[in-house]
Amino acid sequence: MPMSEYYRDLRGKTGSGLLMMPSVAAVIRDEQDRILLIRKPGETLWGLPAGAAEPGETPSRALRREVFEETGLMVTPEQILGVFGGTNFRYTYMNGDQVEYTVIVFQCSIVKGRLRNMDGETEELVFFPEADMPELAIPYPRKLFQRDYTTGKSIFD
Repeated sequence: MPMSEYYRDLRGKTGSGLLMMPSVAAVIRDEQDRILLIRKPGETLWGLPAGAAEPGETPSRALRREVFEETGLMVTPEQILGVFGGTNFRYTYMNGDQVEYTVIVFQCSIVKGRLRNMDGETEELVFFPEADMPELAIPYPRKLFQRDYTTGKSIFD
């Protein structure tokens, strides 16, 4: 879904000015331990499957909804990898709308589904090896994606 009625109403009142936006993002790995990234139409930088939480929606429910809308995958959030925000997490959309995200990043496992664009907002969906990940539109710390390969766990475990 491109923009919910709630955020459309806010934009109608505030214009393109800066909005603080509670959001969620997913680190999803495939069987080869590659990380799923998405690229939106007209953009050159990549990102995690992510999106804004809606009023009354829990973070885990927002995550499941956003991941499904953007990727066609049903996931289970397994743990919180980090919470990020501040000026480094400001973003200006192609239409000029400005946001500053406070993002809860979850490690997720795939339950079922087929990788595909469900909402028209995603141009490419690609699993990247950690060492070959492209630059991201949102500057998540690289250690967020690192694993201790002796245990297979995130370095945050």
